[in-house]
Amino acid sequence: MSESLARFITRHKRRLEAAGIDHAANEIEIILGHLLEVDRMHLYLDGLESFDENAEAQFEAIMERRLTREPLQYILREGWFYGRTFLVTPAVMAPTPETETLCETAMGYLKESGISTPRILDVGVGSGVIAVTLANEIPDSTVVALDISPDALEIARHNAAELGGFERMSFRQSDMFAAVEPDERFEIIISNPPYIAEPDYADLPPEVKADPKIAMTAGPEGMDIIARLIDAAPDFLAERGRLLFEVGWDQAEKVAALTDNDPRYTSLNIYKDLNDIERIIMLGCDR
Repeated sequence: MSESLARFITRHKRRLEAAGIDHAANEIEIILGHLLEVDRMHLYLDGLESFDENAEAQFEAIMERRLTREPLQYILREGWFYGRTFLVTPAVMAPTPETETLCETAMGYLKESGISTPRILDVGVGSGVIAVTLANEIPDSTVVALDISPDALEIARHNAAELGGFERMSFRQSDMFAAVEPDERFEIIISNPPYIAEPDYADLPPEVKADPKIAMTAGPEGMDIIARLIDAAPDFLAERGRLLFEVGWDQAEKVAALTDNDPRYTSLNIYKDLNDIERIIMLGCDR
């Protein structure tokens, strides 16, 4: 192709911007990198030299779908998380950068506490981004991954097999803690639970609505699953164990109110995400 890379990106990003899509130039780079099987650095080094008619036709097909506001991760069947590329489909939520903060908070706590062989429980594993990331970043960990959806568990297993950690992971179909044995204990219980309030669902962007609704909404205030997590987790926490989970932008104070009335919890830490929003809760039951 004779057109320069910069001109190509500029021309097509305008199409995405006109459809109301943010970060349009970055999405064009991602699509090109996917089709040409190169990373961003090599995309700019090589330009469009190998971008032939077949690749151009594939590019246009992807663009037509993206212009309908179908999430790019679902179109490419790829989600990007903590430096790894995960298989994602409409059966699972597309990963977001905010959840990387959840993983980093868990790893930071384990390092500070000197816990080198943690047992980790991921409640609602989805595509496996949390479970697989922690299994890979903490080589001596063991991970139990729970999900109510068999389709999600299949995708999580695939990602673990492709990206590493599979031999130290187990996958169980479970509604919350139902498949956890009464005597099992974990140093980390972690979750990205549904936390969107039902009345807010109608106003979500089309890309967000493409995620499975069961993985997003949780009652009139978005607190139903979070409340169940808080209620059940102490029964499965090991000594010095911690419960970590994401919350919505207005839910940190509601979590604090719940735990104030629960004498089992002795510590509450709140961490902000990349957008300076109180996003991550860490609860402890040390006695």
